[in-house]
Amino acid sequence: MQSITRCNWCLSSDLMTKYHDTEWGTPLHDDNKLFEFLVLEGAQAGLSWNTILTRREGYRKAFENYNVSKIAKYSDKDFERLATDAGIIRNKLKIKSAINNACRFLEVQKEFGSFDRYIWAFIGYEPVNNKFKKDSDIPPSSPLSDQISKDLKNRRFSFVGTTIIYAHLQATGMVNDHLVTCFRYNELVK
Repeated sequence: MQSITRCNWCLSSDLMTKYHDTEWGTPLHDDNKLFEFLVLEGAQAGLSWNTILTRREGYRKAFENYNVSKIAKYSDKDFERLATDAGIIRNKLKIKSAINNACRFLEVQKEFGSFDRYIWAFIGYEPVNNKFKKDSDIPPSSPLSDQISKDLKNRRFSFVGTTIIYAHLQATGMVNDHLVTCFRYNELVK
């Protein structure tokens, strides 16, 4: 039986391995999913990705399956509901950020036709295939994430620092940071 080589970061749990094998690094063009990852990456700040993945269904339920139009209209009552929801990270700044970012997301959609069109334009609509050989080669940010982070901040998004945005680019397949030895690398290059 032939063993499969994966990126090392995903080996800590079955949930992480499944996420790695089926989602991470796959080019994503659905605005709802792009918003989901923006919320989740912001929620992850200072925490492990496994912590967020274990609450992913809680986030989907709490944020009405990431219905951006509804989230943008959340009231103080909705905020208080979220601040006591054990299914998500109850950090009030992160919750406020998700609501704020829904408003900003709608503005970007109005201006560009979709968030997908806006964000993928930064790389000419083609994924960046890095060729990293070991975990220590993968940077926490890049000039690309610096540029997108700056633009998002200018558009009044929050929790969009360059490290968060780099993680978003990795998750949504804008950059392929699977190690070249990982079975997913070649699948995604093709």
